Amino acid sequence: MKIISQKHPKFFIIIFLSLFILGGQPIEFGKEKTFFHGYLVEKPIIKIGLGVNISDIKISSSSGMKIYEVNANYKLIADDEDEVRIKGYKEKLTEKFLIQVAQTKDKKEAEIIAEELKAKIENKILVTEDTENKIAGIFQVKVGDFLTRGDALHFIKKLNQIGIKESWILREEITKDESKPLWILVNDELKNLHEETVLYFIPSSRQSFLSFNGRDYRGLFILRASRKGIVLINILNLEDYLKGVVPSELSPHDFKELEAHKAQAVAARTYAIKNLGMFDYLGFDLSDTPSSQYYIGMNAEHPLSSKAVEMTWGEVAIYKGELIDAFYTSTCGGKTENVENIFGGSSLPYLRSTECVYEKQKEWLLKSRNRILPVLIEGRNISPMIASLISLKIIPQEVDPVFFREEASYEEALRWIGNTLALLGKDKKKFSPEPSPLNYATLVHLIIQAFGWEERIQNLLLRSEKDFILKDYKNWKGKEGAYLAYLIQSGIFPSSRKIKNPKDPLSRGELAFCLGKAIQSYRELSHSGVFEKFDSNKIELEEEGELNELILSPNMFLLRNNDGKPSFASQIYFLGGERVRWVERGGEVQLLEVIYQPHTIILDRSSLFHRWQVKKPREELEKRINQFYPIGELQDLLPQKRGDSNRVVELLIKGREAQAVVKGFKIRRVLGLKETLFVIDREYDGDGNITRFIFCGKGWGHGVGLCQVGAYGMARAGADYREILKKYYHGIKIAKIF
Repeated sequence: MKIISQKHPKFFIIIFLSLFILGGQPIEFGKEKTFFHGYLVEKPIIKIGLGVNISDIKISSSSGMKIYEVNANYKLIADDEDEVRIKGYKEKLTEKFLIQVAQTKDKKEAEIIAEELKAKIENKILVTEDTENKIAGIFQVKVGDFLTRGDALHFIKKLNQIGIKESWILREEITKDESKPLWILVNDELKNLHEETVLYFIPSSRQSFLSFNGRDYRGLFILRASRKGIVLINILNLEDYLKGVVPSELSPHDFKELEAHKAQAVAARTYAIKNLGMFDYLGFDLSDTPSSQYYIGMNAEHPLSSKAVEMTWGEVAIYKGELIDAFYTSTCGGKTENVENIFGGSSLPYLRSTECVYEKQKEWLLKSRNRILPVLIEGRNISPMIASLISLKIIPQEVDPVFFREEASYEEALRWIGNTLALLGKDKKKFSPEPSPLNYATLVHLIIQAFGWEERIQNLLLRSEKDFILKDYKNWKGKEGAYLAYLIQSGIFPSSRKIKNPKDPLSRGELAFCLGKAIQSYRELSHSGVFEKFDSNKIELEEEGELNELILSPNMFLLRNNDGKPSFASQIYFLGGERVRWVERGGEVQLLEVIYQPHTIILDRSSLFHRWQVKKPREELEKRINQFYPIGELQDLLPQKRGDSNRVVELLIKGREAQAVVKGFKIRRVLGLKETLFVIDREYDGDGNITRFIFCGKGWGHGVGLCQVGAYGMARAGADYREILKKYYHGIKIAKIF
């Protein structure tokens, strides 16, 4: 597909219209361009299949719709309807199975393979083009038909005997012609329709939209019969379609970088135009599922992704004047793969293995000498909590752990509790206790009185609960016992042997712990957000979509949190995008905590699927694999070949009855994994038999082309969308074709 330069607009218009299946007409309504009261879909248009073989359909409109019955003539059957229900004949579908024995980009080569095979077996052999493959022009050599999967599995054994080892079972639906009625319910009136009828659903105004299955859609709907049953098609402007695709494929809530969404928009636009007519035999261009591009209509639209679509309007990726196969994957795990190793066929120069790193990646190094050695309460290190309380000015600036192991005084308790009340905006004037020696009993009274929790205890603590909690605290009686029970139940007091005697003294660490937990019952000790950048002594932190510029305190505490366990750090490298918590006071960051900082510079490090592990019992895998290959009892899985990204691109499956070699993307499907970038560990029983396979892997998707989370990482690091696209698609250019 040649791309026409903007310098020749008069030639561009003629050639570009030929890209679209509708032959230059906005919709196939007939010759009358104004038949539907001037409602036209702006060019370029695209047809998206919202469902195939549907039997019960409810379509509604936000502010009315017109419905036309189209067969030999046009007939208006509803002029301003809010909702209709269509009960369609569901053509009875049965399934058949075929065995793919080869595939190639060369049709003649496929035909030669078929002729050679005809001399060896008597079954029907056919050569077809794979219309559902993501890359057009793949020709399959298939043997069939088989009525059941079991018949196909049995025949694979025969193919193995004649030297064909890489066979693959395909399931196809076949339609038997059974005529059943098609009817539509409009205004509680049932109307019979001819089974060849095509229905058009047209919004009554340009501001109106149609809805199906709880989702809202721009454009209009067509309902028609196909060889696979009733099909519902959404016809709309290509750019409006992209506004529903881009946020569905790359979440604007989790990945908030505009340049990443612009890169996604160009990739999605290129893919859509390249694959127009993929499902032409069903009457539409692309499906709304991830097998084409994930599309859920207006419900997915978001200002960020819509802006990305508008800012890249008409832009596509080309290689040597032709649209590229714009594959993209969620998380590449560190390196993308050569396309031929995953999808077969010929290599493509722009879809080569690419390491998911950014050469211009910025780094920031933050240092701190401020730390508190462990202070233990019932074996739990509360030093990070103490650091937060110091940062909030609840307790004094003391970092010596010995200070917190010493006994607390009554005056300290009053002062620290008063600071806590001030932080929470509570009235300190109501807190005026009588002086007394500080012990556990005194402290529970002080806390309950300070926070006014007497009513909570009276109404929220059952007697049975109190008795259950105090079983091991026999010395706590009456009101003191009820107070202690409530504080233990709320997690504010530690359940500890040390507090069995109400008159025993307590340490400053215990006092700090109780106050920290009391604060957490109202609010978090810290803010949560994302690290953006650091310059001199200023730090930028994003919180709930808003950017905060704060000063770093020279006495700041620096912590790293791995697996929920924070620890003090002397220095941490930041790359941007790290999840952090911080405590600020007077515009200064007093404490900064990094939440699980992976030790990597890979761009997709923020993905939940950057690393993963899956354990599968041998019997479970055996059952799954035997749906594709008749191997019998599963004995082992042995990677035979890895691609440039270290993905498994050829896997030997050893069974007791047979072996199978699986290649490329099929490996993921056969094993039921997130990706093919994995290594295999095994667990054994006492006799040395494998009981479980453990897959340790990286990434999610097929691993070819644009890494979506990697694009987000590049955008965070300052790359624009063109730089992102040219990293993952080698040697391309960005062209504006309309």
